[in-house]
Amino acid sequence: MCSCVRSSRALSPVLLPRLMLPPTGYRLAARGLSTSPHCLAVGADTQPLPLPGQARVVICGGGIVGSSVAFHLAKLGWTDIVLLEQGRLGAGTTRLCAGIVSVAKPISIECQMANYSNNLYKHLEEETGVKTGYVKTGSLCLAQNQDRFLSLKRLASRLKVMGISCNIIKPKEVAKLHPLVNIHDLVGALHLPADSVVSSPDVNHALAVAAAGHGVQILDRTTVQQVLVEKGQVTAVQTDRGSIECEYFVNCAGQWAYELGQASEAKVSIPLHGCEHFYLLTKPLQEPLSPGTPVVIDMDGRIYARPWQGGLLSGGFEKNPKPIFTEGRNQLEIQNMQEDWDHFEPMLSALLRRMPSLESAEIHQLVNCPESFTPDMRCLMGEMPAVSGYYVLAGMNSSGLAFAGGAGKYLAEWMTYGYPTANVWPLDIKRFGNLQSSRTFLRHRVMEVMPLLYELKVPRWDFQTGRQLRTSPLYDRLDTQGARWMEKHGFERPKYFVPHGKDLLSLDQSKTFYKPDWFDIVGAEVKCCKEAVCVIDMSSFTKFELTSMNSQALDLLQHLCANDLDVPVGHIVHTGMLNERGGYENDCSVVRISKNNFFIVSPTDQQVHCWSWIKKHMPSDPHLHLEDVSWKYTALNLIGPRAMDVLAELSYVSMTPDHFPSMFCKEMSVGYANGIRVMSMTHTGEPGFMLYIPIEYALHVYNEVMSVGQKYGIRNAGYYALRSLRIEKFFAFWGQDLDAFTTPLQCGREFRVKFDKDTDFLGREALLQQRQDGVSRRFVMLVLEDHDTELDLWPWWGEPIYRNGLLAGTTTSSAYSYTLERHVCLGFVSPPPGPEGLPTPITPDFINRGDYEVDIAGQRYPAKAKLYPFSSLFTQQKRRKEDMEFSNLQGK
Repeated sequence: MCSCVRSSRALSPVLLPRLMLPPTGYRLAARGLSTSPHCLAVGADTQPLPLPGQARVVICGGGIVGSSVAFHLAKLGWTDIVLLEQGRLGAGTTRLCAGIVSVAKPISIECQMANYSNNLYKHLEEETGVKTGYVKTGSLCLAQNQDRFLSLKRLASRLKVMGISCNIIKPKEVAKLHPLVNIHDLVGALHLPADSVVSSPDVNHALAVAAAGHGVQILDRTTVQQVLVEKGQVTAVQTDRGSIECEYFVNCAGQWAYELGQASEAKVSIPLHGCEHFYLLTKPLQEPLSPGTPVVIDMDGRIYARPWQGGLLSGGFEKNPKPIFTEGRNQLEIQNMQEDWDHFEPMLSALLRRMPSLESAEIHQLVNCPESFTPDMRCLMGEMPAVSGYYVLAGMNSSGLAFAGGAGKYLAEWMTYGYPTANVWPLDIKRFGNLQSSRTFLRHRVMEVMPLLYELKVPRWDFQTGRQLRTSPLYDRLDTQGARWMEKHGFERPKYFVPHGKDLLSLDQSKTFYKPDWFDIVGAEVKCCKEAVCVIDMSSFTKFELTSMNSQALDLLQHLCANDLDVPVGHIVHTGMLNERGGYENDCSVVRISKNNFFIVSPTDQQVHCWSWIKKHMPSDPHLHLEDVSWKYTALNLIGPRAMDVLAELSYVSMTPDHFPSMFCKEMSVGYANGIRVMSMTHTGEPGFMLYIPIEYALHVYNEVMSVGQKYGIRNAGYYALRSLRIEKFFAFWGQDLDAFTTPLQCGREFRVKFDKDTDFLGREALLQQRQDGVSRRFVMLVLEDHDTELDLWPWWGEPIYRNGLLAGTTTSSAYSYTLERHVCLGFVSPPPGPEGLPTPITPDFINRGDYEVDIAGQRYPAKAKLYPFSSLFTQQKRRKEDMEFSNLQGK
């Protein structure tokens, strides 16, 4: 570090902005609001008001997140709301927030939340009369290499779909927009002109004033000790000043959300962990920096910088973060923690490389404040699965200010209507279970997560920490055979199998937006699935058993499922569990094992959500029982035309379609093992069988299958091959293509909806109305044309779809089809809105007669769109073109 920087460190420290409110009611009256002073009880000189004995909802946490929830609930007409803060309002992380509001976020729902927050803060001063420090600065996301530049181009394509202004610019334009930025090593940048900076304590105060203006009671210096629960329902909140009876509780406790969840009467798992976060404040520069100077986000340098009082505020996300509070140590108010110049040195060096003129700048202070991070870098939102009325909004991953407005809005909608107005599944706390609540796991994971915020993340990257938490009994066996692993809901799943002699290290380090190094490996696995037989370990899938004494299990499933479950014993039914709007809460396969026993198979990440959805609608009946049996069964997927030969030889039972029809389940012996549930389905559209094996038999059955299968060309395969197969067959998967806002009529699954069954199922009325009105969006399959797999960027997901030059939708999943020798994208398209902005019903002609393009990082590629798979057409073309590879595709 240069001597001038070192010597200036001892200069008088800056007084950081703090929220110091005058005595109760003063500012409210001064701003002309008619609010009673009893609604706001905060400030150093104010004695807390008496604790109310009851309220409809109690919010814990007086930071910007809790204040936003209170504000938005009040705006939606809620009354009888109490907001509690253990210290002073906004005295936690909110007080030390860097104040940047940027829409440059990795997933669409986060971009939407940040965009809403930005617009909210822009008008908040006008609404409340409280100054928020809002300045529209814009931001510059810099790229030091081509891969980063590609990721910014992909982000720009997504932002334009949402109507957010952005531009890809050259380095020379960066220099024009920011006077300090060194551009010598840049290849380009993303300019976001509407991004802003604000004073987070002032925004928090404005939200609190507005909430109080709508009748919210705000009490500081009141510590929530635990949440009282009776029969799975929130009943009261116990504080250090007494109890408050309530129907709803919202945990916005930030750093302490985990501890509060564990301290409650019914423990709830809120997986987050704190890390130290550093940023630097300088004195005003010799030429003071204009307040409107753009924010700089240099992710390759791991730093950000914004104008601050004529000087600069700059922080970052280092490679070696420092986790804190693992033991749960509490602080009423988060004071500035110890400086650590040695730790900050790499970020300071990066800042001086990016802005060399700062060599002569004087430092006011190095700020060290805690931030909370989650296991997957996404915030935690929603209702806890085991406790009705217990909501959470926490774990902001250092984006609390940017997310608070939008996240508060969505949570308030969730509590008001039963669902938010956008698909927030990527943020839903039910994506996690108790398995992610280990403090050791969280400490190790956040040490990886914090650097990843600025790491270049290419498609299909994987976390490295917290692995091998849940494994199949076959894990070691598969690992020795070259399995490369991915993780889903804590479960290890094989991606593909590296053949003997391949360079494992280079494959593991392969990171690209282009053709990946595993391309040929997965192609060989797909070929084997189509010509011979492959085995895929799919043990991670969620598995439930629903049983009853009489017809209660059937009655419940008939109410929850759109398809008809009153089928003969042994039959398998693919069905959606829909919400009242007709959207998919779950997509599953249900087997009728016996008259009153049903086996339910759902996606891996549906384990907590699906369980919660079923339990929510289960009547209180001691004769009706739901059990999670995911851990009891190993699942092997035998895919390919020779699968029936392998199983026939192992069971001495004919497995031909005449003896074992499609979508049927039998309990059989395989090798020496009894009680194997064999199902004639593969989740890919290819012939084959799913074997659900009691775990004690798993290794034996696998060994027998592999031994007998040698003569039929058997090999292991992974989920990448499965993905390619299912996408080319136009199979939609929940969580990728299907969500709570997608209905069966929109994705071509009308045949799985039985309107005429005796039971009135959830979503029926909405679907009947939709059938009458017509759907305004439709799931389509697009095959790219004039796209060079070897040289062009690949589509992965989230790419804009254009029809006749106009934006029509986005892709939801994509894969290379080794059958078609082209890329296949799945996604939704919609016609332009009609008069007065009303949705226009979509027709087959609209889809079939349009000229389509898929935008990959700003480059558009022509595509053919269809409502059914392309495979038969292209198989015929391929055979005429070359007499090799996949020789027996026709008819599969």
